[in-house]
Amino acid sequence: MNRQDRRSISREYFSKERLAEHHYRSFNAFLTRGMQEVVDEKGTIDTDIGDKEDEEPVHVELGDVRIVTPRVREADGSEELLYPQEARLRNITYSAPVFMEMSIVKGEGDDERVVDATETKVGRMPIMVGSEKCNIAGFSDEELIEIGEDPADPGGYFIVNGSERVLMTSEDLAPNKILAEYDTKYGDEIQVAKTFSQRRGYRALVLVERTRDGLLEVSFPSVSGSVNFVTLVRALGLESDEEIVHRVSDDPEIVKFMLENLEEADVQTEEEAIETLGKRVASGQGKNYQLKRANYVIDRYLLPHLHEEGVEEEDVRINKAYYLCRMAEACFELALDRREPDDKDHYANKRLKVSGDLMTDLFRTALNKLARDVKYQLERANMRNRQLSVNTVVRSDVLTERLEHPIATGNWVGGRSGVSQLVDRTDFMGVLSHLRRLRSPLSRSQPHFEARDLHATQWGRICPSETPEGPNCGLVKNFAQAMELSQNVEEEQDLKRELASMGVEGIPGIEGVDSAASADD
Repeated sequence: MNRQDRRSISREYFSKERLAEHHYRSFNAFLTRGMQEVVDEKGTIDTDIGDKEDEEPVHVELGDVRIVTPRVREADGSEELLYPQEARLRNITYSAPVFMEMSIVKGEGDDERVVDATETKVGRMPIMVGSEKCNIAGFSDEELIEIGEDPADPGGYFIVNGSERVLMTSEDLAPNKILAEYDTKYGDEIQVAKTFSQRRGYRALVLVERTRDGLLEVSFPSVSGSVNFVTLVRALGLESDEEIVHRVSDDPEIVKFMLENLEEADVQTEEEAIETLGKRVASGQGKNYQLKRANYVIDRYLLPHLHEEGVEEEDVRINKAYYLCRMAEACFELALDRREPDDKDHYANKRLKVSGDLMTDLFRTALNKLARDVKYQLERANMRNRQLSVNTVVRSDVLTERLEHPIATGNWVGGRSGVSQLVDRTDFMGVLSHLRRLRSPLSRSQPHFEARDLHATQWGRICPSETPEGPNCGLVKNFAQAMELSQNVEEEQDLKRELASMGVEGIPGIEGVDSAASADD
């Protein structure tokens, strides 16, 4: 292929506004699906009304959410369409009103009745310039010039208080995936299998460690220290020695390791295991409370990603036990040199959070804040014997503030900073470079030599030469020129069905397939 052909292909490729396309697609997916999914997760807002005698309980049900295009409210109360250039010049936020259906419901069971139901404005959402809800989407070059916009501007950024801010694509370790590696704990090299279990914005690190004396221990959130592996899988419903060993592996050498673990086990039944766990998570409390707390902890904090809609709690627990057995097998395989330790810098073990994913995290916390405020306003109105009405209990500035402030400052939920940055307007290439930048969550002050290195799997994905000098070297990267970012591949059920149709057995959550096999998907 000669130079002329390459030029024409490149020109054709970039004629379709591809340079900031990953931001558009991600943000559009958030507007069309992500927002509604977050609202559906929340579902209802419960209140403390009804705790007293002779008082009917009250809760709020959330319905459909919709967003219009950016508007500005003028001094006389009228609402006009807002264009990006006007937002820049007037130092205002390029945002659109968000409307949500809400119903205040009194009573419970068969006595439930709707007191007030309406669609109300819950706040304002900053809109990405060039996204499908942007007022200039689909404009011709002449129309753009007429309203003061640059036809060559790639978009893909937000305007908050007149400042153009871009959300940095964030690199992270892949969630819900088993990674086995060596760890030098207390001076000894031990084998560790870890999973970042993620569901609905909550992320829990679950570790299975093989200590120097060959025993397996599990660490997960809300339990201090580590729990004996056999105790935990028995608490999850996997009682018999034979079943535990079979679920880990049928390999004779691994079976020998497992028998050592079973000999050292303190508990033999599910009840004993839950009692032992209860003493760990609620020591000094009554027995009933200990059991309740132990059950809550293993359901809430242990491998939350295995919770699926419509799956019975018992099946979820048994799937958790099988998953832990798979993690144990990874530890033993590492100890026997049957597998290489997983490479954290391999790009198959990474996932990228683009604008839509970051906005989903932000909207989830903003909605939770709004829900708390609605609960407070409802309880206050009820105490003063006022008429309960949706429009009076929703304060729209609560959601607006929670959405605008992080984009304006860069201080994101989860304690991250520098997520949103001022668009580099030094020149046109600087803008394009900034929109295609990628940042690692690792600390700038630590050496992290391997993470900063160029990895072979970055070929064709990450530019090998565009990275800053100094402390950010190798941690701030840029996409390669013709990189395509695949998105919305979270259609897990479709993937599972495809695998099942190809004859793969033991896929959890698929009817007609034995869910008893490994849950490592």
